[in-house]
Amino acid sequence: MTSHVVADTHNDLLMAVSARPPDRWAEFFRVQWLPQLRTGKVNLQVLPVFISSEFRPEGSLRQTLRMIECAHVIAEGNPDEVALCTDAAQIDAAIASGRIALVLALESMPGIDASVELIPTVHRLGVRIASIAHWGRTPLADGSGEDATGSGLTSHGVEALKEMERLGILFDVSHLGASGVAHVLELATKPVMATHSSARALRDHHRNLTDEQLRGVAGTGGVIGVNFLAAFLTENAREATLDHVLDHIEHIVGVVGIDHVGLGPDFMDEVRRDLTPPCCETISSTGLDVGACVPGLEGPSGLPMVTEGLLARGVPEADVRKIVGGNVHRLFGKALA
Repeated sequence: MTSHVVADTHNDLLMAVSARPPDRWAEFFRVQWLPQLRTGKVNLQVLPVFISSEFRPEGSLRQTLRMIECAHVIAEGNPDEVALCTDAAQIDAAIASGRIALVLALESMPGIDASVELIPTVHRLGVRIASIAHWGRTPLADGSGEDATGSGLTSHGVEALKEMERLGILFDVSHLGASGVAHVLELATKPVMATHSSARALRDHHRNLTDEQLRGVAGTGGVIGVNFLAAFLTENAREATLDHVLDHIEHIVGVVGIDHVGLGPDFMDEVRRDLTPPCCETISSTGLDVGACVPGLEGPSGLPMVTEGLLARGVPEADVRKIVGGNVHRLFGKALA
């Protein structure tokens, strides 16, 4: 296909870059990650700020600010290649100039928790997407690993949603518990998105979204970024293939329509190997085989496989453009205007 937008709504590369000394951040990104993004033709990249367990709870806010600063340093140190964008006009200008538009996101907001008054602070620092839970319980909501509680958003979580809508921060339901997703969809007055979630109808895991939840996100005008993590695609993660990714994409298109599907690959392989001692097992505390990857889709370099696979299945080129980036670009154009 000719030039088009390729958007990745979840790549944890900031975890790897920020683990280096600050004076190496810009160079490490340029040497280690930029070539992969260019090979994958990515020109719109969401950078989540995820805080590892060793920083929680005492160091969460400090590490959040450190990772946000890392994103700014990456952009300032590579001005001809990337731009950290806070609105739709900046995104469009970056893409038009051949640069990669970077958009900051917070994943579960552990550094903020119930201090909702800090949400405007991170907005000033450039954050434009945020979720309020990860796997377990937070002061704002329960993650999907706590679905048995049947809990919706806390009063602070409701306040956070209202504040995010006021400021123009996209609410991300990925990782949120089922009752929390329902609560958000009941209250939301603006589009919400799922930055990295797949179809529960194809892989029955609490991290994936049911057809009803998918329709709910689409009903707000939002987009679902399909997760490529092998453990969320099929029960036997070691047997996951590109076809499983394409199956999830096509299923979600069939449920919500072509205008509400994107790509949220959740590329963790290199980040995990980079930050985890080689002595350790690849089975995480959540029971997932995080060492399993779809062959060829271990990182952003493999993204053209998705385009090629969809075209090979007979998906029209115009629809493929929407899936690989057009829908996310449109959503950001509206939500971050």
